[in-house]
Amino acid sequence: MRCLLVSLLGALLWCSAATPAGAHAADPAAPPIVVQDDRGHTLRFAAAPRRIVSLLPSLTESLCALGGCDRLVGTDRYSNSPLSVIHLPKLGGLEDANLERIVALKPDVVLAAPATRVVDRLESLGLKVVLLESKTHADVHRSLTVLAAMLGTPAAAAPLWRAIEQQVDSAAIRVPVTLRGLRVYFEVDTTPYAAGEGSFIGETMKRLGLVNAVPAALGPFPQLNPEFVVRTQPDIIMAAQRDLDEMPRRPGWAKLNALRERRICGFSHERYEVLVRPGPRLGEAAQLLADCLLALGRSTK
Repeated sequence: MRCLLVSLLGALLWCSAATPAGAHAADPAAPPIVVQDDRGHTLRFAAAPRRIVSLLPSLTESLCALGGCDRLVGTDRYSNSPLSVIHLPKLGGLEDANLERIVALKPDVVLAAPATRVVDRLESLGLKVVLLESKTHADVHRSLTVLAAMLGTPAAAAPLWRAIEQQVDSAAIRVPVTLRGLRVYFEVDTTPYAAGEGSFIGETMKRLGLVNAVPAALGPFPQLNPEFVVRTQPDIIMAAQRDLDEMPRRPGWAKLNALRERRICGFSHERYEVLVRPGPRLGEAAQLLADCLLALGRSTK
């Protein structure tokens, strides 16, 4: 159960949040910064925020890639890239973000996903919250554009996105012709949840010339019946290495030809994080997939 502030403490925290200590006086001649988040909410800033809390790793990475790392005063527990954010105060996650600690940091703005539970409480205490969700490449592009505008550097988003696109394109060129068109199952959780055709991971695979074994009709990240995977018989299986290692012990999964014939891509924890975070490392993720496909191509010759 989430911790609720008593009314007196809530009032005190609201006063602190309403006048952040890190706020800078706005230039009266400068126009306000106006952004719209993924709820369609319009947020106005008299000046670019100087104290920012990020409650999602992909948003942390995006902010830093846009040159705003020095404005971060706290992050969620999973934000670990770039290295400079590791020692910032850690404030929980989607389900258990620590409301009191966030407010105590007196942020000018909080970046969060729509699923973050404390959003309503933060806003009731007078904090600005920008909600961004990235399920597709277009979502990532939009998030970068919104964040760049919020930082007061709107021109920073376009070259960053071009660099990401160039990395994906160069990764596609590296994929062996013999593997193009093969059907891939990419697991994101052992339940199992998979990256569907309509997800940012699915879009990257399509750019690399692969076919997703999980159709778009099932959603971006559907939970599957394990028998679905067995019936589908994907040509290649991709997952975190620790999950890949236990797949043959799942009921019926020893029948998967991809497992028996070692047509698999297992990723270390660090590399897997790159693959499943929809942010500025999309291009790096495409390169990691191409690395594995190159190795598979050599082994099947």
